[in-house]
Amino acid sequence: MAQNYPNSPRTLPESFVVSQRPASTMIVVGLGVAAAAFTARAAIRWSKPLMESAKKFEKAVPLLNSHYYRGGFEPKMTKREAALVLGVSPSVNVKKMREAHRRIMLLNHPDRGGSPYLAAKINEAKDILEGGNAKSPLR
Repeated sequence: MAQNYPNSPRTLPESFVVSQRPASTMIVVGLGVAAAAFTARAAIRWSKPLMESAKKFEKAVPLLNSHYYRGGFEPKMTKREAALVLGVSPSVNVKKMREAHRRIMLLNHPDRGGSPYLAAKINEAKDILEGGNAKSPLR
C-alpha cells in the first residue's frame, strides 16, 4: 500500500491543486503574447530600412525579375514598341501578329470595359507591324 507523505499533492485539498492550473496557464499565455508582440515590433522596425534598400536596389537594376516594359509610350510608335505592345518579336509573321492583336483586343476592348486609349495603341501597333506607317488616332 502506498504511503501518504505529509507534503504530497494527495494530502492537499483538491480545490487548491485545480486552482493552480489556470493561473500557470495564464502566465504561459501572457508570456507567449508578449514574445509575439516584441517579435512583431522588431520585424516592423527592421522592415522599413530593408524595404528602402530593396527599392534602391530595384531602381539600380530596373529589369530584374520584371516581365513588363517599364516606361510610357514613345511620341511616335516604333516597330520595337509595337512589338512590345503586342507581346511579339519585331520580325513576327503576319498570322502570329494578328493572333496576338486579337487576343489582346479581346481583353482590352472598350465595349468590354477596356481603355479606349489602350485599344487605339494596340490598333496602332498592329498597323505598324503590318507594314503601314500608321498615324496615331490620338494626335
